[in-house]
Amino acid sequence: MQNVIKTVNLRKMYATEEVETTALDSIQIEIKKGEFVAIMGPSGCGKSTLLNILGLLDNPDDGEYHFLDQEVARFSERQRSSLRKGNIGFVFQSFNLIDELTVFENVELPLLYLKIPADERKTRVEEVLTRMNIMHRRNHFPQQLSGGQQQRVAIARAIVAKPSVILADEPTGNLDSTNGEEVMRLLEELNNEGTTIVMVTHSPHDANYAHRVINLFDGKVVTENIREQFHV
Repeated sequence: MQNVIKTVNLRKMYATEEVETTALDSIQIEIKKGEFVAIMGPSGCGKSTLLNILGLLDNPDDGEYHFLDQEVARFSERQRSSLRKGNIGFVFQSFNLIDELTVFENVELPLLYLKIPADERKTRVEEVLTRMNIMHRRNHFPQQLSGGQQQRVAIARAIVAKPSVILADEPTGNLDSTNGEEVMRLLEELNNEGTTIVMVTHSPHDANYAHRVINLFDGKVVTENIREQFHV
């Protein structure tokens, strides 16, 4: 089965005048099309650094990163940005919505970057807002929404361009248990439809939605647990 993501001996260092810290040390992972993978580990173990590299927001210092059959570890910022568009959707703990834009405009943003025609943008945004059950909030601003509604908007924005991969960083971290459960079911639904999902989480409950859990400690993969088989 096709790998969407593959890393070989991935390393990332952070240096100050006094000390050099290894954030990621010889990371080797493979994530196949249609998988739902959770990445777990204590704070400071390298989870967010890894997600930033997988999401083409940063480059590793050493090693290989293959994304959709391209070796991208040495890509320039412009090349990474170009490849991200339409291929990767992001869902963050803090929602990262733009306060000055309405719900509709927030969700529409990725389609503007892709230069999708206005009629098609309207259709696609309305489709995902309906699916996320927030169409009635389309003209509201983020600060007028509850946390659960804001995360639904963030998921709508992540999926509107129909990406190959969704990267979720603690997607339920700012939600109560009821809204958190709804968000995880939405991610599970998207995965069942074929979207590859990589999720950083501290929550064993949320990790139970994944097919496989990769555990990091001190920048290294220490264990991998297969929770269930998946079928594409």
